[in-house]
Amino acid sequence: MSLHRRIALLTPLVLAFCAVAASAADTPGLGKPVSEADIALWDISIGPDGKGLPAGSGTSTQGAAIYAQKCEVCHGKGGYGGKNAALASPPDKRERTMATYVPHATTIFDFTRRAMPWPQPKSLTNDEVYALTAYILALNKIIGENDVMNKDTLAKVQMPNRDAFVSRYPDKH
Repeated sequence: MSLHRRIALLTPLVLAFCAVAASAADTPGLGKPVSEADIALWDISIGPDGKGLPAGSGTSTQGAAIYAQKCEVCHGKGGYGGKNAALASPPDKRERTMATYVPHATTIFDFTRRAMPWPQPKSLTNDEVYALTAYILALNKIIGENDVMNKDTLAKVQMPNRDAFVSRYPDKH
């Protein structure tokens, strides 16, 4: 068999092998495909305008009970004096806390829902997160003790430091 004939016969085989190898190189062959339901479990961001807030509601009174059970050990009784960040100022002082610093009440909800309680993040129900958010806001006298927080009311809360921030993305507000 001549060299040209061998090349003519082997060329399709080489091209087929290269095509298979190239398609295998597109993925490392690890893991599994991610479903929309899987993505939805992690796509929980809440915008300043309240877009993405889930159904549910809570009050400061409900939040106080949850706080005593799940938060007080780290943040202290009444939101201050714990080993971790103060959530409220002591009654005789006016200190800057997370609640008086952030420009949007939705930030408190978003952070609490995704990161608390340590070390069991994302273990709170939406009602518990609304109640804890209401409790933190009421401790800082940003809302009244009887105000109900839900997807319609939370974004309307006027935070004390809302005008002290310059948005990095002004067209998104």
